[in-house]
Amino acid sequence: MTDSRQRTALVERAARAGGAVARDAFRGPLTVETKANKNDLVTNADREAQRQIVHTIADAFPDEPFVCEEEINTRTATDESSDTAAEPATRQTGPMVESVPDTGPCWVVDPIDGTANFARGNVLWASSVASVVDGETVTAATYLPAVQDIYTVGPESAARNGQRLAVSDRADPETFAVGLVAAWPSDRSDRLGALVRAVNERFGDSRRYGTLQATLGFVASGELEAAVTTEPTTPWDTIAGVELVRSAGGTVTDVHGNRWTRDSDGLVASNGNAHDEIVAAVEVAN
Repeated sequence: MTDSRQRTALVERAARAGGAVARDAFRGPLTVETKANKNDLVTNADREAQRQIVHTIADAFPDEPFVCEEEINTRTATDESSDTAAEPATRQTGPMVESVPDTGPCWVVDPIDGTANFARGNVLWASSVASVVDGETVTAATYLPAVQDIYTVGPESAARNGQRLAVSDRADPETFAVGLVAAWPSDRSDRLGALVRAVNERFGDSRRYGTLQATLGFVASGELEAAVTTEPTTPWDTIAGVELVRSAGGTVTDVHGNRWTRDSDGLVASNGNAHDEIVAAVEVAN
């Protein structure tokens, strides 16, 4: 198996493994904490799912670094999902780094994208894993465990549940459904209001799902025509989904229409048929 094919198989296996851990905790008793604010949540399931994802990857690539949303033990950890409860396995994890390096390999992990949905018992949340080499995404997987849909992208194509993905072919902006993604702090709520108004004036409908990775998957599969945010994003919220959209035939830029990179200002993803109009609407609101 070539390195790229091994990584493609591994991201799917890791996303499924972490998603299974989270699904076992879904709608059950949770320990919920806050991070930056009252609505920025983390649960015990986030950390346990991330630990499982990291262990799954580190078994195959023990020395490669990780960029993860949550903090976990970076040296060794106990795998509580081991089949032998009396003798839990202790595995080496890869090093944790704060940002995606420009050279060499890296794994980008979001164990539960949409934790606020997860904590409320809403089914829209995802486990996302991407493999990046020399700054370029090689392969990625976004798994929606509650509905058991998996979006994958590798060297050859993007797929949902094994069926090849293609963005929507709609070209009339008045028929577009546009996802509004990321979180707007209360002190910037006016920007969210301006974006909603600009989108609703120019396009058919707007949606807000509460998970950026799943929303980008919906653009890749044609369930949405576009997804936009004017707010800063993180690698674990975006890298997998951006690759899905591009591989499915879509376009992803920053809010000014320049090709999106992980350092970009905001994000505009679309089926490509009216991308400039979407950018123009976002710039009005920005």
